Amino acid sequence: MASLSSLFDPELLRRYDTPGPRYTSYPTAPQFSSTFGEADLRQMAAVSNGDPIPRPLSLYLHIPFCTSPCFYCGCNRIITRDTARGATYLTRLYREVAMTSTLFDRDRDVEQVHFGGGTPNFLSPAQIAEVMDVLRRHFSFAAPQRLDCSIELDPRFITPEEVGELAAAGFNRASLGVQDFDPEVQRAVNRIQSVEQTLDIIDACRRHGLQSVNVDLIYGLPRQSIEGFSRTLDITLEARPDRLAIYSYAHLPSMFRPQQRIHAEDLPTPETKLALLQCAIDKLGEAGYVYIGMDHFALPGDSLAVAQRNGSLHRNFMGYTTHAESDLLGLGVSAISHIGPSFSQNPRDLLSWEKAIDQGHLPVWRGMRLEEDDVIRADVIQQLMCHGALDYGDLGRRHVIDFRQYFAEALQRLQPLREDGLVELDEGSLRTTSRGRLLLRIIAMCFDRYLPTAAAATATPRFSRTV
Repeated sequence: MASLSSLFDPELLRRYDTPGPRYTSYPTAPQFSSTFGEADLRQMAAVSNGDPIPRPLSLYLHIPFCTSPCFYCGCNRIITRDTARGATYLTRLYREVAMTSTLFDRDRDVEQVHFGGGTPNFLSPAQIAEVMDVLRRHFSFAAPQRLDCSIELDPRFITPEEVGELAAAGFNRASLGVQDFDPEVQRAVNRIQSVEQTLDIIDACRRHGLQSVNVDLIYGLPRQSIEGFSRTLDITLEARPDRLAIYSYAHLPSMFRPQQRIHAEDLPTPETKLALLQCAIDKLGEAGYVYIGMDHFALPGDSLAVAQRNGSLHRNFMGYTTHAESDLLGLGVSAISHIGPSFSQNPRDLLSWEKAIDQGHLPVWRGMRLEEDDVIRADVIQQLMCHGALDYGDLGRRHVIDFRQYFAEALQRLQPLREDGLVELDEGSLRTTSRGRLLLRIIAMCFDRYLPTAAAATATPRFSRTV
């Protein structure tokens, strides 16, 4: 297959640059309903316990606090310098852990734990280690060689010694936010972060035995230039992280208030933004990284790249993962769970989450039970987002459908993409071309039955742009 760089087509990408889901779930979160509540979650957990072979669990814990706002951020977070709020939050989080753990049989091993935010290292290493101890008391953890424990870190607020404490608590993977090292860009987004402190934390992760280090970068930020972003990529690649996420900045100030502090005139032009993406693709390709999908790249020996090669790659609210067969349990404010054929989400505001727990309830705000059609389409979109291909026969046998008949409308919607060289179609399969790999979301959107309704329901964009 030709490289992404050799088939980078700015005009094609510009034409298909439209708002669309990132497909960390299907159906996507805008389809969740408040009619799904605590009783539904309890029932779905009971059903999932009845599987003949116990499904493992993945735990996601949301730590919402940050000490200062990054203007580009669209995450659910609370800005505070009062570290005591972390201890108060943990008191209720432990009660949620205790209540939720009773829903699941103890023979279901936890194979993955991820701390996200916000800034998880707003908590001290001792507090984070305490959280891990609480989780181990309430859930059965898999053997260390089967367990992935990852945490998102802000390198500005952690020391190399503290990384060692996290490793001792069981963490073996870390994801570091960088975005851009250019001082002008950092000032524009209110995130001043030196190269030295970032590289020191990457080095500490390696010295303390973490298996994998990911670095997040963003293209399309205010005052970003090709020259400056190229320097950021060179510095990052010199450190040789195991994984890189190169995200497109999604400017949605009507949805995310901090983005109102970004001046639209400071944003790169569409042409420059595409050039920034091409710069990243060129450099990562030359450095030997494998394109996983969406915004993600990994070294060939990384577990994501291995999972992609052997067909076990999966995508969920934590991004790309190797734990395809697990149920995902989200804990903390705004966290999302995926238990069997259902999704459920905790309240996005802290007060509602606290109130539910104080009243002894599982804090379920909204969710949905998947219909049979949702399950079928979720499988199709998962295959596209992870592997860029569909085998009609396999999918037909798995869901007892005639694929071509069932998806006649979707296949019709794919025809313009076929004419543009994004996909190859024959009687029994769909394959994404190298040219189409940067537009996986566009291809997947052809199979999304909710999109026309979602687009008509609001004039305000719900999704980021696809490029």
